Amino acid sequence: MNTTTRTKRMVFAIASVFWLAATAHSFAQDPRKLTLEEAIEMSLKNSKQLKLSQSNVDLAGLGIRQIKENQLPSLSVSGSYLRLNSPNINLKLPRNGNDSTQTSAPEVHQVMYGMASASLPIFSGFRFKYGLESAHYLEQAARLDAENDRDAVIQNTVAAYSNLYKAKKSVDLVAENLLRERERVAEFTNREKNGMLARNDLMKAKLQESNIELALLDAENDLKVTTINMNLLLGMPENTVLAADSASFMALKEEGNAAEWEQTAILHRKDIAANGIRQKAANTDIKVAKADFYPNVALTAGYVALSIPGVATIPNAMNAGIGVRYDIGSLWKSGAKIAQARTKVYQLKTNEEILLDRIHLEVNTAYYNYVLSKRKIDVYAKAVEQADENYRITKNKYDNSLVTTTELLDADVAQVQSRINYEAAKADAIVAYKKLEQSAGVIN
Repeated sequence: MNTTTRTKRMVFAIASVFWLAATAHSFAQDPRKLTLEEAIEMSLKNSKQLKLSQSNVDLAGLGIRQIKENQLPSLSVSGSYLRLNSPNINLKLPRNGNDSTQTSAPEVHQVMYGMASASLPIFSGFRFKYGLESAHYLEQAARLDAENDRDAVIQNTVAAYSNLYKAKKSVDLVAENLLRERERVAEFTNREKNGMLARNDLMKAKLQESNIELALLDAENDLKVTTINMNLLLGMPENTVLAADSASFMALKEEGNAAEWEQTAILHRKDIAANGIRQKAANTDIKVAKADFYPNVALTAGYVALSIPGVATIPNAMNAGIGVRYDIGSLWKSGAKIAQARTKVYQLKTNEEILLDRIHLEVNTAYYNYVLSKRKIDVYAKAVEQADENYRITKNKYDNSLVTTTELLDADVAQVQSRINYEAAKADAIVAYKKLEQSAGVIN
């Protein structure tokens, strides 16, 4: 190869490097390197789903507060001023003997009165006791639901982090391959000009170059979308450039035994624990419904002030005592309410059976997916070695005119694809293990 040809190839290679740098400019501006632990911490802090879950916990706490406030004394005050007209009153009363005296009715033009009443519940058929107990159960269930949502946020963050890593690796590997293809096209162009290569082979190389350019555009687009998704999870501006730290990916762990994972799930899954607590709340609600069968007893007190000018003034009429109220109709009106509470218990018990079936399926699916992911890593690692060796041998044969250009280009594509598959398999295995931990209720 003469000096002129070498110079042209060097100039073309430098130009290709600048072209690749320009196309990936948006991803090369001071990327923020992010570890997996940092990503999880930020997503937990900024998750809108967790904020919504916490509001459900707050609502359950307010339900407890409301029941406690209902046990406090109630006090009501009312007053009124009435303006009266002067009605015509013709009293026709029987007279006694010869008594001809008539009494005239007093003229009343206004009436004023004020009242205050207080009541303190003493006994309400255990309604307050069991209602408060049920509310506490529901608050515990809401907290478990929030923890379950937290586990889901962690898993989503791990998956998004993995996608970011895979997308960036794809861009890097395809860009590297495109640079090599551009060098090959430049070489083939020179050889075709010198009559050392058929034009058909040059067209094949250019076609492969175009296909890889398209692949790079797709990879860059995937990286942009993945970055936006990651920024949304982290609560960061969507134009923030992120870089996944591959060193933060943990080493792969042993898969263990599927039955052991399933037993761990039964003991640690938040959804099945929440369902059990809701069963306790539903059983307590039956007792709340039966509270209608009991009377209500309360301490009562009252104060009345009355003024009728020209007739009477009562400044301090007070009363105090114990009030008892019993609704006899509750004996035949409470049946549906009790039946509803018992049906709720039945639904929750049935839901527990559904959850156990779901846990069995989720754990086993996650377990075998993780086993498969580990095996894929080994297979893809061998595939990378085989593809590298295949490309080396094919390149040597091509240089000695023993294989066609198509075979060389196919070997090149297989080499790049094997590397992409290997990097993706490593990231997918991490996601698979975290999914197994989530299905067992022990993700952290």
